[in-house]
Amino acid sequence: MSEPVAGWLTESQQRVWRSYLLANTHINQYLDDALQQFNLSLPEYEVLVRLSESPNHTLRMGELASSVGHSRSRLTHTVKRMERVGLVTRSSCDSDGRGVQATMTKEGFALLKRAAPAHVDSVRRVFVDAIDPDDYAALGRAMQASLAVAD
Repeated sequence: MSEPVAGWLTESQQRVWRSYLLANTHINQYLDDALQQFNLSLPEYEVLVRLSESPNHTLRMGELASSVGHSRSRLTHTVKRMERVGLVTRSSCDSDGRGVQATMTKEGFALLKRAAPAHVDSVRRVFVDAIDPDDYAALGRAMQASLAVAD
């Protein structure tokens, strides 16, 4: 991280920042609520998505944590819950035996296929369709710029 920059946010910067924080909370809650009918949380859904996109529906836990933006300990708790209900399994890594990998089960994949249409519909409703296309493209560029600084 670089040295802190002195000075407060301007009024307009503060307004945008607070809107972002509130919108982020609202969007995540909206998406989480839409997944409740499937007994899934948004973080659990994202784990299933990442696993579904991986060869053999399997990823090392560290790679999975990075891909969903969670700490390893937070991901471990999420995956443990998912393992208890039969959506994923954990095992030693095939490649070196030292690490742990998560694998989506057939039940997990079936649940993902059932939940995906409702999730995509809620993403469209609360995010994609709610934003003007020009603003949506600008938002995409802004989020990429912010992610680049965070790396």
